[in-house]
Amino acid sequence: MTILLIAVTTFAGCAHNASPRRGRAVAAVTVTDSSEHRSLGDAAARQARSMVGTSYHYGGSTPSSGFDCSGLVVYSFGRAGQPGLPHSVARLDDLARPISIEKLEAGDLLFFRLQGRKNAHVGIYLGDRRFVHSPSSGKKVEVVSFDHVYWGPRIKRAGRLIKNH
Repeated sequence: MTILLIAVTTFAGCAHNASPRRGRAVAAVTVTDSSEHRSLGDAAARQARSMVGTSYHYGGSTPSSGFDCSGLVVYSFGRAGQPGLPHSVARLDDLARPISIEKLEAGDLLFFRLQGRKNAHVGIYLGDRRFVHSPSSGKKVEVVSFDHVYWGPRIKRAGRLIKNH
Protein backbone atom coordinates (compact mmCIF):
# COMPACT_ATOMS: atom_id res chain seq x y z
CA MET A 1 0.00 0.00 0.00
CA THR A 2 1.31 3.40 -0.80
CA ILE A 3 0.42 6.74 0.65
CA LEU A 4 1.49 10.22 -0.22
CA LEU A 5 3.69 12.36 1.92
CA ILE A 6 4.03 16.00 0.96
CA ALA A 7 7.59 17.27 0.86
CA VAL A 8 9.22 20.38 -0.47
CA THR A 9 11.78 19.71 -3.17
CA THR A 10 15.08 21.44 -2.81
CA PHE A 11 17.74 21.27 -5.45
CA ALA A 12 20.92 20.90 -3.49
CA GLY A 13 24.16 19.03 -3.43
CA CYS A 14 25.31 16.28 -1.14
CA ALA A 15 26.20 18.36 1.89
CA HIS A 16 23.40 20.89 1.53
CA ASN A 17 21.21 21.22 4.62
CA ALA A 18 19.42 24.49 3.92
CA SER A 19 15.75 24.68 4.76
CA PRO A 20 13.33 24.84 1.83
CA ARG A 21 12.92 28.24 0.23
CA ARG A 22 9.55 29.91 -0.08
CA GLY A 23 7.89 29.63 -3.45
CA ARG A 24 9.48 26.27 -4.29
CA ALA A 25 7.30 23.58 -5.83
CA VAL A 26 5.68 21.06 -3.52
CA ALA A 27 6.00 17.49 -4.72
CA ALA A 28 4.11 14.39 -3.68
CA VAL A 29 6.54 11.80 -2.39
CA THR A 30 5.41 8.21 -2.41
CA VAL A 31 6.70 6.24 0.54
CA THR A 32 6.28 2.49 0.46
CA ASP A 33 5.90 -0.36 2.93
CA SER A 34 8.56 -3.09 3.15
CA SER A 35 7.09 -5.52 0.59
CA GLU A 36 6.70 -2.79 -2.00
CA HIS A 37 10.14 -1.48 -1.12
CA ARG A 38 11.77 -4.73 -2.28
CA SER A 39 10.67 -4.41 -5.91
CA LEU A 40 11.04 -0.63 -5.93
CA GLY A 41 14.38 -0.86 -4.13
CA ASP A 42 15.67 -3.52 -6.53
CA ALA A 43 14.64 -1.40 -9.53
CA ALA A 44 16.20 1.76 -8.05
CA ALA A 45 19.42 -0.10 -7.23
CA ARG A 46 19.62 -1.50 -10.78
CA GLN A 47 18.98 1.97 -12.23
CA ALA A 48 21.66 3.56 -10.05
CA ARG A 49 24.15 0.81 -10.94
CA SER A 50 23.50 1.47 -14.63
CA MET A 51 24.73 5.04 -14.06
CA VAL A 52 28.23 3.91 -13.02
CA GLY A 53 30.76 6.02 -14.93
CA THR A 54 28.50 9.10 -15.15
CA SER A 55 30.27 12.29 -14.05
CA TYR A 56 29.67 14.01 -10.72
CA HIS A 57 28.03 17.42 -11.00
CA TYR A 58 26.92 19.48 -7.99
CA GLY A 59 23.14 19.87 -8.18
CA GLY A 60 22.94 17.39 -11.08
CA SER A 61 20.15 14.84 -11.37
CA THR A 62 20.31 13.47 -14.92
CA PRO A 63 22.77 11.34 -16.88
CA SER A 64 23.37 14.20 -19.32
CA SER A 65 24.12 16.80 -16.63
CA GLY A 66 25.81 14.40 -14.22
CA PHE A 67 24.80 13.61 -10.64
CA ASP A 68 25.50 14.70 -7.15
CA CYS A 69 24.79 12.08 -4.49
CA SER A 70 21.16 12.99 -3.78
CA GLY A 71 20.53 13.62 -7.48
CA LEU A 72 21.48 10.00 -8.19
CA VAL A 73 18.95 8.85 -5.57
CA VAL A 74 16.21 11.12 -6.96
CA TYR A 75 16.87 9.99 -10.55
CA SER A 76 17.15 6.27 -9.73
CA PHE A 77 13.99 6.12 -7.62
CA GLY A 78 12.12 8.30 -10.11
CA ARG A 79 12.99 5.94 -12.97
CA ALA A 80 12.02 2.99 -10.76
CA GLY A 81 8.53 4.45 -10.23
CA GLN A 82 8.87 6.72 -7.21
CA PRO A 83 9.08 10.29 -8.50
CA GLY A 84 9.17 13.40 -6.35
CA LEU A 85 11.83 12.57 -3.80
CA PRO A 86 13.60 15.66 -2.46
CA HIS A 87 17.00 16.54 -3.94
CA SER A 88 18.59 16.97 -0.52
CA VAL A 89 20.48 14.55 1.72
CA ALA A 90 18.89 16.06 4.84
CA ARG A 91 15.35 15.67 3.44
CA LEU A 92 16.04 12.09 2.31
CA ASP A 93 17.40 11.37 5.79
CA ASP A 94 14.15 12.72 7.27
CA LEU A 95 12.05 10.44 5.04
CA ALA A 96 13.99 7.21 5.58
CA ARG A 97 13.17 4.99 8.57
CA PRO A 98 16.35 3.86 10.36
CA ILE A 99 17.25 0.20 9.84
CA SER A 100 20.21 -1.86 10.99
CA ILE A 101 23.06 -2.58 8.61
CA GLU A 102 22.32 -6.31 9.07
CA LYS A 103 18.82 -5.86 7.58
CA LEU A 104 19.81 -3.90 4.48
CA GLU A 105 18.03 -4.69 1.21
CA ALA A 106 18.78 -3.45 -2.29
CA GLY A 107 17.55 0.12 -2.63
CA ASP A 108 18.00 1.08 1.01
CA LEU A 109 19.80 4.36 1.55
CA LEU A 110 23.13 4.75 3.31
CA PHE A 111 23.88 8.07 4.97
CA PHE A 112 27.41 9.26 5.64
CA ARG A 113 29.06 11.70 8.02
CA LEU A 114 31.93 13.51 6.32
CA GLN A 115 34.26 15.95 8.01
CA GLY A 116 31.94 16.05 11.03
CA ARG A 117 28.93 17.18 8.97
CA LYS A 118 25.65 15.38 9.59
CA ASN A 119 23.75 14.45 6.41
CA ALA A 120 26.78 15.00 4.23
CA HIS A 121 26.36 12.17 1.70
CA VAL A 122 23.98 9.42 0.55
CA GLY A 123 24.34 6.21 -1.46
CA ILE A 124 22.08 3.35 -2.56
CA TYR A 125 22.70 -0.14 -1.20
CA LEU A 126 23.13 -2.83 -3.89
CA GLY A 127 23.60 -5.97 -1.81
CA ASP A 128 26.67 -7.96 -0.74
CA ARG A 129 27.95 -5.03 1.38
CA ARG A 130 28.26 -2.77 -1.69
CA PHE A 131 26.65 0.55 -2.57
CA VAL A 132 26.54 2.93 -5.53
CA HIS A 133 27.02 6.68 -5.15
CA SER A 134 28.21 9.84 -6.86
CA PRO A 135 31.21 10.74 -4.70
CA SER A 136 32.51 14.25 -5.41
CA SER A 137 33.72 16.79 -7.94
CA GLY A 138 36.04 15.35 -10.58
CA LYS A 139 34.86 11.79 -9.94
CA LYS A 140 32.25 9.49 -11.43
CA VAL A 141 29.37 7.38 -10.12
CA GLU A 142 30.95 4.24 -8.67
CA VAL A 143 30.26 1.04 -6.75
CA VAL A 144 32.06 0.79 -3.41
CA SER A 145 32.38 -1.90 -0.73
CA PHE A 146 31.70 -1.35 2.97
CA ASP A 147 35.34 -2.36 3.40
CA HIS A 148 36.56 0.72 1.49
CA VAL A 149 39.13 2.50 3.64
CA TYR A 150 37.47 5.93 3.25
CA TRP A 151 33.74 5.24 2.85
CA GLY A 152 33.24 2.24 5.15
CA PRO A 153 34.06 3.96 8.45
CA ARG A 154 31.96 7.00 7.53
CA ILE A 155 28.61 5.21 7.23
CA LYS A 156 26.38 7.02 9.73
CA ARG A 157 23.19 5.03 9.31
CA ALA A 158 20.98 3.11 6.92
CA GLY A 159 17.41 4.06 6.08
CA ARG A 160 14.43 2.69 4.20
CA LEU A 161 11.55 4.54 2.62
CA ILE A 162 8.44 3.08 4.25
CA LYS A 163 4.72 3.61 4.73
CA ASN A 164 4.04 6.69 6.83
CA HIS A 165 1.85 5.89 9.84
